[in-house]
Amino acid sequence: MTEGEILAALDLDIKEADLLLKTLQSMEKEGLVVKNRKDRYGLPERMNLVVGHLEGNPKGYAFLIPDNPEMEDIYIGLENLNGAVHGDRVIVRPLFKPSEGRLEGEVVRILKRASTRIVGTIECGKQFAFVTPDDKRFYFDVFVPKSDTAGAKSGQKVVVSITRWPEGRRNPEGRVTEILGYEDEPGIDVLAVIKKYNLPMEFPEKVLRQAEQISEEITDEELKGRLDLRSEKIVTIDGEDAKDLDDAVSIKKIAGGYRLGVHIADVSYYVEEDTPLDKEARKRGCSVYLVDRVIPMLPPKLSNGICSLNPKVPRLTMSVIIDFDESARVKSYQITPSVIRTCERMTYTAVNKILEENDEETIKRYEYLLEDFKLMEELAAKLNRKRFERGSLDFNFEEAKVILDENGRPVEIRKEKRRTGERIIEEFMLAANEVIAEHIYWLKVPFVYRVHEIPDMEKMYALQEFLHNLGYSIKGIKNIKPKALQQILEAVKGKPEERVVNTVLLRSLKRARYSEENLGHFGLASHYYTHFTSPIRRYPDLVIHRILREQLEGKLDEGRMEYLNEVLGRIAKHSSERERIAEEAERETVELKMAEYMAGKIGEVFTGIISSVTPFGFFVELENTVEGLVHVSTLEDDFYRFDEKSITLRGERTKKVFKIGDRVKVRVARVNKNERQIDFIFEEKLD
Repeated sequence: MTEGEILAALDLDIKEADLLLKTLQSMEKEGLVVKNRKDRYGLPERMNLVVGHLEGNPKGYAFLIPDNPEMEDIYIGLENLNGAVHGDRVIVRPLFKPSEGRLEGEVVRILKRASTRIVGTIECGKQFAFVTPDDKRFYFDVFVPKSDTAGAKSGQKVVVSITRWPEGRRNPEGRVTEILGYEDEPGIDVLAVIKKYNLPMEFPEKVLRQAEQISEEITDEELKGRLDLRSEKIVTIDGEDAKDLDDAVSIKKIAGGYRLGVHIADVSYYVEEDTPLDKEARKRGCSVYLVDRVIPMLPPKLSNGICSLNPKVPRLTMSVIIDFDESARVKSYQITPSVIRTCERMTYTAVNKILEENDEETIKRYEYLLEDFKLMEELAAKLNRKRFERGSLDFNFEEAKVILDENGRPVEIRKEKRRTGERIIEEFMLAANEVIAEHIYWLKVPFVYRVHEIPDMEKMYALQEFLHNLGYSIKGIKNIKPKALQQILEAVKGKPEERVVNTVLLRSLKRARYSEENLGHFGLASHYYTHFTSPIRRYPDLVIHRILREQLEGKLDEGRMEYLNEVLGRIAKHSSERERIAEEAERETVELKMAEYMAGKIGEVFTGIISSVTPFGFFVELENTVEGLVHVSTLEDDFYRFDEKSITLRGERTKKVFKIGDRVKVRVARVNKNERQIDFIFEEKLD
């Protein structure tokens, strides 16, 4: 329809035409409507168009990830990108090619550029320079005229601002806006990642001013209407280096069961809606935990100060007090603003020393809490068993922690195991999140849920095929239930292929996200789930605290509910996007430091396990979790062919076989830190 036809159809006055036009332009920018060459507006889905963002590939092609989660991804060849690059929000016209068995498309409009800045390494010539992007998904080198290099020298990391986007065979152009330094200078590698993801390093002045005005003392006035729990035995349990302590726990044995207290920092009391602090937190979405630093969502004055549940000082909290029966079923619960004073700042290490190692010195130090910790262990085990019985998926990944020296150089890679202390907190937080989500769901109040949708059938069939080649099969694949996948995870426990099956299974699932609709949580086999327990470092948790407070105080009138219904979808979407960026940046800095660590080990021999086999070679995971490739071209004793059915490489003459789970010795041959690639040479097979 034309603007005039829409105006008539909506029975609007001509005076309102200006408002209609502005609204249509805004909707067009978002991709909610499309304007064609004849100046007619239509819905993209009615015009055989799909809106979404591009996921680039180093080889030059990309996939459109549609806004509609029900739609499959669309392949877009380099020739059909029409100047669009990784991360851009675009409109795509599908080009059906059933003969090739995949959905292809062509970019017809770029709605919004993901970024106008690129981080990369500059190479200077006599007349001009080129910047090679760090992010290989940005396929093009950026041409920089000599006058726009800002004095950068070859080999330096720079930030370049795009002045002209790629067209046809022409590369994009840009100018250098910031010189970061040479790559091997301390801290430059991580700084380049921060700039690449455009992570905010400083807080705006008005945000810091607001934070400074917040008192570090709690007045009697502030305690009115709060449950006073300052005399209770309440502890925080965190990692050694955590400074933002946002959750504390307490436990009691009661008649017929347990009383669990989960006490969360009352951040929403200090961060009011639409203040500078709130707007900045919303923009950031979450704290980012890089390998050598934290980029917090809230200024340190709050995150490490008045909002952090530091030991032996009063702190304002929101408490969920849950009564469980002997089988860890919820009997009743109370949600209330409270004030606590934690008696200890416990670490996972200390709790594990008490509960797993019976360390006499630690037990003596915390003797007055010993029974509490034993009760916690007992309840957590029952909650875990109950969760397991309903089909919740528990992936067995050992996280790697890279230890750095004072110059940011990696000196050790340590495996981080989830032990009793970690599992206690995990189970208690899961229980609190479920109680909050179900509580709000039945009140029919606008909310932000943490959702994890049922996996795509296509991915499940691909997983089934992969597992079949390893001798496993999924039960009831047509109506997939978490329990069926849980049985696979149980079957591979302790087997050589355990890690690769865990990895492939995890990749076959959808990504958990935030949503204003309750769609359930497939991975946790839970009907109701949310994120309530970390308001210092996750924006959705802060929003949820606000909604809970307003509901408890009877402030959720019709107008407020209408407003929340309008904004929560946008907040959920933005928070999911920020979470994904944070995860990518975190993973990249860890992989960078792992590669740097291994660069110092060239020529050394390590023992590892074959984690996956491909036509071009096999990947080996070392005991320190570092993974590298043994390329098939380096296996010089024979010609090896890939057998798709058994996922093996087999020597034509020697009949030697390389398969997932084989223990091998490898030598470190090459490391490309920029690409985060490690190449191994095969030494010998171990029995």
